[in-house]
Amino acid sequence: MDELPALAGLQHNRGLIGEPAAFARDADAKSWLYLCGNEFAAMDGGMAYADVQKAVAASTNIISDPPVVMDMDLARQHIAALDELPRPTLVTCRTGPRSSAVVYLYAGLKARATAGQVLARAEADGAPFVKSDELVAWVKQGLAELA
Repeated sequence: MDELPALAGLQHNRGLIGEPAAFARDADAKSWLYLCGNEFAAMDGGMAYADVQKAVAASTNIISDPPVVMDMDLARQHIAALDELPRPTLVTCRTGPRSSAVVYLYAGLKARATAGQVLARAEADGAPFVKSDELVAWVKQGLAELA
């Protein structure tokens, strides 16, 4: 399934990140789109945006973790940030569902792919967002409205 070539330069998380610098180094990341707010840093297994900034040369923080509602305004902010950040780029949230939704929405938009193509690829890849009806709906809406 090569219909989403933009996926090659993007990596989302699939769980908590133990050591941000190692995570970035292992991915050979040049940049990072971080979706968590300051509250996450105080949680068990949490991480601060300052850790992200220390790990890569370029980063952006767009707070997208609950209770923030994933809407099209937020999607536009994610897309604009990803358009600017150099590749390879990490996109992370607390445990992966929201970050994977952002990655697949972005890749789908860049490839002008259908929702069916994007969701089929995400399911084949085991992307965490496919288990969330809310995030699947957000990706579908983004592909329809932002194309």
